[in-house]
Amino acid sequence: MNINALDAFTTDLFEKLFTAKKDGAPSDAERKAIAELFRHAEAEKLTAPIVALFSALEKFHNDQGFTPEQLGITRDALTALAVKHEGIDEHRVTVGGRVGRALPIVDAAQSRVREYLDRHPKEAPSGIEVWDRMLENQKRIKNVLSMSDDDWNSYSGQLRHAIEDVATLSKVIDLPAKAIEDVLRVTKTYRMRLTPYYASLILPGQINDPVLLQSVPTGEMVDNAGVEIPPVAADHSPARLIDQFYPRVVTIKATNMCAMYCTHCLRIAHIGAKDRLYGKDAYGEALDYIRANPEIRDVLVTGGDSLVLPNSMLEWLLGQLDAIEHVRMKRLGTRIPVTTPQRIDNELLDILEASNDKKPLRVVTQINTAQEITPVSKAAFQAISKRVAAVMNQAVLLKGINDSSVKMWKLCETIQEAYVRPYYVFNCSYRNPQFKHLRVPVAVGQSIVESMYGNISGDAIPRYIATAGGKIPLHRTNVLEHCQGHVKMQKPWSGEQVTYPDPEPQEYARQDFGFAKYEK
Repeated sequence: MNINALDAFTTDLFEKLFTAKKDGAPSDAERKAIAELFRHAEAEKLTAPIVALFSALEKFHNDQGFTPEQLGITRDALTALAVKHEGIDEHRVTVGGRVGRALPIVDAAQSRVREYLDRHPKEAPSGIEVWDRMLENQKRIKNVLSMSDDDWNSYSGQLRHAIEDVATLSKVIDLPAKAIEDVLRVTKTYRMRLTPYYASLILPGQINDPVLLQSVPTGEMVDNAGVEIPPVAADHSPARLIDQFYPRVVTIKATNMCAMYCTHCLRIAHIGAKDRLYGKDAYGEALDYIRANPEIRDVLVTGGDSLVLPNSMLEWLLGQLDAIEHVRMKRLGTRIPVTTPQRIDNELLDILEASNDKKPLRVVTQINTAQEITPVSKAAFQAISKRVAAVMNQAVLLKGINDSSVKMWKLCETIQEAYVRPYYVFNCSYRNPQFKHLRVPVAVGQSIVESMYGNISGDAIPRYIATAGGKIPLHRTNVLEHCQGHVKMQKPWSGEQVTYPDPEPQEYARQDFGFAKYEK
């Protein structure tokens, strides 16, 4: 058998295996073990036995320095098996490519994620993984709030029993006395509301529980001295209820209401003392602005939370948008499936599907910790995903909640498995002093997001964004330099630098390419 028939990977592997590093002979048991592997590799018409033999030979060589011949196998016999392997593999992958290259690469990749796999169940459990503990919470909270099963399982019941005062909160969640005093102090200025369902996601005994931090205010919210910068869109509202940062996209702020008020809300100081649904005259002015500007293609309906709108109002508003010819896409901004998934019923889903059938409708949500994904919220997202064009997540990078690779990887993988696409992760806004204690340095976020590449699925990696008069991408560049027609790049998951050939500028400038070259 001619070794020249082998590819470069296999030739390299043979050169390594047949370079003697040790005199003498292996034990009879070692020779017998290799002989058995060789017999299987010859007898079976599969690649795995051949790979097993070559892997064993490589291990013997690495550990003890023995060549195949010292173990009783000739070069010709191994060459025949290498040719056999290539002939069996549908894509003609060679044994040298598989044993000499691919398997070591897989081993190295597995070592990169091993720490994550070991740590995430304890450091960042999903709501699905700790569902039993949450069910215990539900039982206790239902008893404290005198809720029936019908109350618990309905949107109206969740809102009717929402926790909005310190007295009720202290019965539902075990907080230190000083923390309760601070909640009382903060809620004189800012509203607090969490549904009983969302409160049940808080795990007792966990300091700075990620759900607790997002829903129950702490003293920093009033102690963080500073001057609040006008709301992010205060200078980008060309018409009533409208925010506009880009020529083809606008936002309709359809309500000030949410089922749960987040402690990191951009509009925390502007929620108002009362829930408000606006009249059609207000929406009419917003719609008139959209009708008068044919450049507008994509409309985001948010609030507050768009899904707190009654079904009749939501159906009317989506219908108005669908009737505007130049509006081609719609989005609904909502945390309802996370905070009160009981809202997602068939009537609402039918409205979403009917609008999506006319023009694509996407649902944009905010999930900040894997702990927020429970069997209930996952079912809600799955149901929504069947009726709309896409469900996307816009997380906020928050201290103690998702500011580590383990927590962010787990968040993104968990929501992807819950039919939600990780879309953005925002650096927490600098505009509101109320939650500056939750902000995370830009560079920390860059390291977290870059750590995802090469380690989790590409479509589970969000874009890292800062809002500063519009969305500004914060990703690090992995392009190090351009030199003599090549680009030097860096793999974010290992730091390895590679040289990548760039197309020649003269070739790219040519217009007589493809079918154009046939024109006379």
